[in-house]
Amino acid sequence: MDMRVTLSGWTLDNPVIPASGTYGFGYEFHQFYDINMLGSIALKGTTKDPRYGNPLPRIAECREGLINAIGLQNPGVEKVISEELPRLKTVFHKKAIANISGFSIEDYVYTASRFDQEEQIGILEINISCPNVHGGGMAFGQKAEAAAEVCRAVKAACKKPVYMKLSPNVTSVAEIAKACEEAGADGIVLINTMLGMRIEPRTGKPIVSTKAAGFSGPAVKPVAVRMVYEVYEAVKCPIIGVGGIETADDVIEMMSAGAAAVEVGAANLVDPYACKKIIEELPEKMAAYGIERLSDITGRAHH
Repeated sequence: MDMRVTLSGWTLDNPVIPASGTYGFGYEFHQFYDINMLGSIALKGTTKDPRYGNPLPRIAECREGLINAIGLQNPGVEKVISEELPRLKTVFHKKAIANISGFSIEDYVYTASRFDQEEQIGILEINISCPNVHGGGMAFGQKAEAAAEVCRAVKAACKKPVYMKLSPNVTSVAEIAKACEEAGADGIVLINTMLGMRIEPRTGKPIVSTKAAGFSGPAVKPVAVRMVYEVYEAVKCPIIGVGGIETADDVIEMMSAGAAAVEVGAANLVDPYACKKIIEELPEKMAAYGIERLSDITGRAHH
């Protein structure tokens, strides 16, 4: 069984990557198992300056998944590079994926170019679900032109592969993916969280401080699979599929839709061993379905 997959010339032992924001900076999970079994790790979302995040409460559980309004809490790019990356290096001997957020084009370019110089980083994952402070507050990822503008600026400043992480809260995700590819994106990551809300029945008040917040978990998987399928038809660059993945079957489904690799998000918050279990289960499923090489199934739902 060959579980290896390739992202922009970088070969991963398997396609399983913990998603940004659900796995800290990686080393925290080393106490549970040898994290070197992972394909890679998408690091916690990082901004130019330190951020405390949104006011509490910022998590609400629901039957179908999880609603979070963490608000990009992180120590800022300089601290991540000087403290978090060296800590990760002591326990993880592969390259990681830097997840980069910003509130202006300049923010993205600064943070991406800092990570671009780090040998430990394999891919720059650009989260464009952030509000554009100079553009009226609408997320960069909601308009094709704004998404392309971020991509072009980061590509011009960096040498490492640039993967654009897209929001599902749009009319046509394929159109935005295509605009990013035309602007030079080396890959697409989708989907980010959907918008959801919980209201406390006793008080009638929204549970999280921001009222609406990011909805993730098993309920979003059919939406993620559909969006990966659509984007695969629109672009030629590799796709990392994210959203509701909990099992090896989910990985195979997402890859069949068009993903070259996958990220596992909310499942890590429910079970710290989620990624380990998926990786251990993949060879059994491959044998059961007659899959010799996992990379061969990418996009097979289209043929």
